[in-house]
Amino acid sequence: MGGAVSAGEDNDDLIDNLKEAQYIRTEKVEQAFRAIDRGDYYLDGYRDSAYKDLAWKHGNIHLSAPCIYSEVMEALKLQPGLSFLNLGSGTGYLSTMVGLIIGPYGVNHGVELHKDVVEYARQKLDEFIKNSDSFDKFEFCEPLFVVGNCLEISTDSHQYDRIYCGAGVQKDHENYMKVLLKIGGILVMPIEDQLTQITRTGQSTWDSRNILAVSFAPLVQQSRGEGEKPDTVQLPLCHPSLSSAPVTVRSLQDLSRIYIRRTLRNLTNQDSQGKGTVQRVPHKRKRRRCRRRRINTYVFVGNQLIPQMVESEEEEHAEEEQKEAAAEEEEERDIGDIEIIKQVNELREQILALPLPESLKAYLLYYREK
Repeated sequence: MGGAVSAGEDNDDLIDNLKEAQYIRTEKVEQAFRAIDRGDYYLDGYRDSAYKDLAWKHGNIHLSAPCIYSEVMEALKLQPGLSFLNLGSGTGYLSTMVGLIIGPYGVNHGVELHKDVVEYARQKLDEFIKNSDSFDKFEFCEPLFVVGNCLEISTDSHQYDRIYCGAGVQKDHENYMKVLLKIGGILVMPIEDQLTQITRTGQSTWDSRNILAVSFAPLVQQSRGEGEKPDTVQLPLCHPSLSSAPVTVRSLQDLSRIYIRRTLRNLTNQDSQGKGTVQRVPHKRKRRRCRRRRINTYVFVGNQLIPQMVESEEEEHAEEEQKEAAAEEEEERDIGDIEIIKQVNELREQILALPLPESLKAYLLYYREK
């Protein structure tokens, strides 16, 4: 399923196309998509197809089409501090984007059937935290992934504010999924070839809305011998006093790191605003390719019929567009008091400038490698 939008040259192009097609509609979802390069979740040798609006699968590794993820992120209506469960969490691409929105005081859990995919997701998460400058622009809720069949989650499991299931759900499993949802929560999952948003309005009442026609592989039901017990999936522990609400209890060190990074980020933002200079990063200009062609025609000169080449209307439009593009580029060069500068990781620079031991700086940087 996919192919709803044009292919992009890079991640920003892809997001521009998703916005233009109205799959991405809110600023926070756009920021999350721009922060994480979809190509980073592809295996080497396959990245060329990362910015097409198509699903990708290699062995057990799978990514849904970008338009699907966009609709899911919008339908979940994410807010800071919410708890999120991803059933069939795969590469962790979606869970990582969710973590950028729900922030450090949220809960972010994923269940994935294949052990090798969970290892792949953990590797990609580690690379994002350590290597991506985008990470420092957000307060992050790190996803926790567990191996298991999402149809065999413990019956006494806690409930979540937001749930997404990334595989086709048969009607007889619909209620199983709904039980995992808190009252007031939102569940997004594919049912009978429709991506569906379900809101729990009461103890036994739900509102449903179809979002998009989709085609998903169905949930896997593990076969077992007679009398064989299922391998019950235990989700990450919740706070013992809140049996229905998962709570991540952070250490004092973690809380201190969150507060210090938040303070430095706020100071950086205030400093940028105080300078009164708009900082912009040069962006690529998209150009429409226009064919230049001429039309053969004939004119009479005396008694002779002589062929002549006449410019077509299409060529005139092409020339006009080229002139307009040249004028716009000239205008961009003459930007007055708007300074175009290279993008700098301001938070990283602030931390490195602190009079602290290198080991503590590394901790504040989340052990960044670059």
